[in-house]
Amino acid sequence: MSALVRFLSSSIGRKMLMGASGLLLLAFLLVHVAGNLVLFAGRDVFNGYSHHLVSNPLIYVAELGLLALFAAHLVSGIAVTVRNRKARPDRYVVKGRAGGKSHKSVASSTMILSGIFLIAFVPLHLWTFKWGPIYPSPTDPAVRDLHRLVIEEFHEPLEVAWYVGAMLIIGCHLWHAFASGLESLGVGDRDWLRRTGNVLAVVVTVGFVVVPIAIWLGWVPA
Repeated sequence: MSALVRFLSSSIGRKMLMGASGLLLLAFLLVHVAGNLVLFAGRDVFNGYSHHLVSNPLIYVAELGLLALFAAHLVSGIAVTVRNRKARPDRYVVKGRAGGKSHKSVASSTMILSGIFLIAFVPLHLWTFKWGPIYPSPTDPAVRDLHRLVIEEFHEPLEVAWYVGAMLIIGCHLWHAFASGLESLGVGDRDWLRRTGNVLAVVVTVGFVVVPIAIWLGWVPA
């Protein structure tokens, strides 16, 4: 145990922890967005899916695992950022794209800011949907009508704007995260990995924003 703690306290260990936890959180987001899209299958299918998910006893293990991943990613990310800034105390006067083989971008330069935003967004998101109003399903009172709650929330233009904006920020974070995470784990820098990460970021972002926009436009029946 002490050897593991020493490794995770080292600069390489913290970077690998940040990369591994980030990739696992990306995998969770892919599953999450697939679950959200079930809403298009109709009220009963979506409510049945969400009921099956939350009534599984393993959900508590999964939630604790997610909390641990989020905390590990946050703490290791802060530690890596602080170390990098201490190693280069003199900030650049002018920032810009490095060009050439450099992969510096808006997404990579704002990772810490988009990460801080996530700290605020996640509790609000859970407060709205996990701990929000519990309506009984019209076809089965023992099942929560989560479909109704989602429809109600995304009929509000401000709620849609807030959620879509938040997903664009998360998408920006993910744009750089996949290849960066693999690089932290020792996988060499390859263009096809970066393109794969970019595609995953677009898939997750579009998958999340299409639900509130479709509801707001009236394409999803209540």
